[in-house]
Amino acid sequence: QVHVVESGGGLVQPGGSLRLSCAASGFTFSNYVMSSWYRQAPGKERELVASITSTGRSTNYANSVKDRFTISRDNAKNTVYLQMNSLKPEDTAVYYCKVSLRHGIYWGQGTQVTVSS
Repeated sequence: QVHVVESGGGLVQPGGSLRLSCAASGFTFSNYVMSSWYRQAPGKERELVASITSTGRSTNYANSVKDRFTISRDNAKNTVYLQMNSLKPEDTAVYYCKVSLRHGIYWGQGTQVTVSS
């Protein structure tokens, strides 16, 4: 059974940083395609923040987070990270990790990020 667990959220002041982690288990690496971070703010639709392929060679970012967020992965740990710098109040949302495998897509439960003074 595939498990996806996010961690690292919290309350941070504007201009601060956080690093989110997404640990996945229950599958073999050969089935792995891509990992993505999404976020959903109150009253808004869930949106793609960043994605990274299984090899880590290709990444993609939403325009709103380019040059502030960095997605990376540690395949030995089956973990994907989202380093978030220069955080803004509009980054406040629940952040979700999505793991795309050859046989299905799996989501974590989400981690809350609140940017406020």
